[in-house]
Amino acid sequence: MPTPAPPPTLVTDLPRLAPRAECTHKGETGRVAIIAGSRGMSGAACLAALGALRGGAGLVRVLAPASVQPIVASSEPCAMTVPLSEDERGRIASSATPTILESLAWADVVALGPGLGLSGEVTGVVSTVLTKFAGPVVLDADGLNSISGVRDWWKSRAGRVTVVTPHPGEMARLRQGAGLPETRGQSDAARREVAVEFARLTGVTVVLKGYATVVATPVVIYINTTGNPGMATGGMGDVLTGLVAALLGQGLAAFDAARLGVYCHGAAADRLEQQIGPRGYLAREVADAVPQALAQASRPPLGFK
Repeated sequence: MPTPAPPPTLVTDLPRLAPRAECTHKGETGRVAIIAGSRGMSGAACLAALGALRGGAGLVRVLAPASVQPIVASSEPCAMTVPLSEDERGRIASSATPTILESLAWADVVALGPGLGLSGEVTGVVSTVLTKFAGPVVLDADGLNSISGVRDWWKSRAGRVTVVTPHPGEMARLRQGAGLPETRGQSDAARREVAVEFARLTGVTVVLKGYATVVATPVVIYINTTGNPGMATGGMGDVLTGLVAALLGQGLAAFDAARLGVYCHGAAADRLEQQIGPRGYLAREVADAVPQALAQASRPPLGFK
C-alpha cells in the first residue's frame, strides 16, 4: 500500500504587500484580463472588474459578450473592455477565441468564469484558455462548472499557477468529475479534507468558500478568520475572484494571494457590518472597502525586536 501523505501544515500568518516605489507605473502592477459575463449576468463581470481594481491591479481588461460589453464599460470606466462574439443566448461563442487569444498575450493574469453561463462553446473557450495561457489563472463559477466534466482538465495546467474558488456545490461537481468520493458533510474537518484532497490530485490552489473559508495546496492549508453572514448575497464571489487575480498580478504567489485575498475580502465585509449593519450591504460596497483592508493587513506588526 502507498504511504499516506503527511497532513498539510497549518499556516496562520498573512503575507504583506510591499510598499510601492514612488516611480511605480500601471504597467508594473499587474495586467488582469477578466473573461466573464453573459446576457442577464453582466453584474458578475462588473463586480470581478471592480474587485481587481480595488485590489490594486494596474490595468484591467474585461472580455465579455458583445451585448454585455456596453454595460460593463458604463459600469466601471477604469476598466477596459473587449466585445466578444456570442451565441443566440448571449453567451461567449467559440468564434471569439482569436480575440481572446490576443488579450491572453497582453495579460499577466486571467480571471475566468463569473457569469459565463454554460454551453458546449463556453466549455471549449474555457479549455482553450486553460491550455494556451501560461500565466496565473483564477477559475471561478461557470468556469469551474463548465470544465467539471472535462476529464483530467488540470493536466493542461501542470507547472502553471492555477487558483480555483468553488463554493461547496461547485466543489462537489469538481470532485465528481475527477472521480473523487462525494463530499462528506460540511464540518470543519470534512471541508479541510475535501480541499486538500482536491489540491493533491490536481496540483491547484483551492479556495473552498464559505464560513471559515479553506485555502489549500497539497502541503499547506489556511483557515480564514474574517467575514460574517451578511456576505450571503449575490456578487461576493465575483469580487473575490477579481481581488485574488489582482494580488497575483502584483507578484504574490498563489497561496499568498489566495489567503490574503480571502482575509481582506472578509475584513472589508466586517468593516461594513460595523458601519451599516449585519445585513443589506452589497458586494460592490465590499469591493470599495478592500483598499482599507489591504492597507491594514499590510502594516508591519507593532512591537520591538
